[in-house]
Amino acid sequence: MVSDNPPLLALRGLTRRFGGLIAVQDVDADIHRGELVGLIGPNGAGKTTLFNLISGVTVPSAGTVMFEGKPLAGLRPFQVARLGIGRTFQNLRVFPNMTVFDNVSVGAIRDSGLRDALRPGSPAHLRQIGEVSREMLAKVGLLGQADELAANLSYGKRKMLEIARALAGRPKLLILDEPAAGLNDSETLELSRFIEQLRAEGLTILLVEHDMGLVMRICSRVIVLAFGRKIADAAPSVVRADPAVLDAYLGTGDDK
Repeated sequence: MVSDNPPLLALRGLTRRFGGLIAVQDVDADIHRGELVGLIGPNGAGKTTLFNLISGVTVPSAGTVMFEGKPLAGLRPFQVARLGIGRTFQNLRVFPNMTVFDNVSVGAIRDSGLRDALRPGSPAHLRQIGEVSREMLAKVGLLGQADELAANLSYGKRKMLEIARALAGRPKLLILDEPAAGLNDSETLELSRFIEQLRAEGLTILLVEHDMGLVMRICSRVIVLAFGRKIADAAPSVVRADPAVLDAYLGTGDDK
């Protein structure tokens, strides 16, 4: 039977080998529109590799990635981005010697809606890129620093800049790779509220994060990887009590 709510993203038998190392092994997972899903696991569990497989950075050794019912096999990262998958990276990848505005404009150029509606490079296209860039900078609270070099921003603000750049491409699925890493408590709280706001606006989000308090608080569902395999996929309350998860990752203490 065909589901009335087919997944936005579907992973089937997804596997990635690096020589004798199997980083991701036979992973099946569905992400539905409007969900905020957490992806957790110990270091080396395969989380970032899974993100790279979804976004086209890494080619699967086996299995498929389907987005809106279409396979992504053979597509390069920029082509995946144009289809509607935006992402950030575990290690910051802003352009330090470009202005804050220009960093976000790079993301706006990937907006397929603008590209399809307007001739690329035309005055109207460039004007729309500027409007989208300013909108996203305002969204993350950086519009007042649009003309500054990205290198001059604090670490926390550079994190928000990277998210703004991903949002400027108008993604249907936003993949966040450890966005809270390196943030202080107040910055983490601000980030969590922002992510919840994005979800309330209808954006689908897949979040990798080591801050268990953050994941369990804001995610509707949590997928757990261990040694490249999926060992759990359920609501936070269920995952928190799963013996396999406790053994592999969470331990028996609190999640702060």
